[in-house]
Amino acid sequence: MPRLRRVHWKEFEKFLFFIGCKFTRETGDHRVYWKEKIKRPVIIPRSKSLPEFIILNNLRTLGISKKEYLDFMEGSK
Repeated sequence: MPRLRRVHWKEFEKFLFFIGCKFTRETGDHRVYWKEKIKRPVIIPRSKSLPEFIILNNLRTLGISKKEYLDFMEGSK
């Protein structure tokens, strides 16, 4: 199984759009996304690459497994 790695914020944004998240606003260098049936918004910093812990925290918020995310990232190459 592929390993979770740092990704550029734009790659993670493509994943968020694929699963149905909508971009709602940008505050400073943080982008905020929302999807129905989640308890809180998904927030990603607009830095060059997102560390693994930010990806994992947002996957937990979305209720998506690490495997589903990695399968998407493998298929999008």
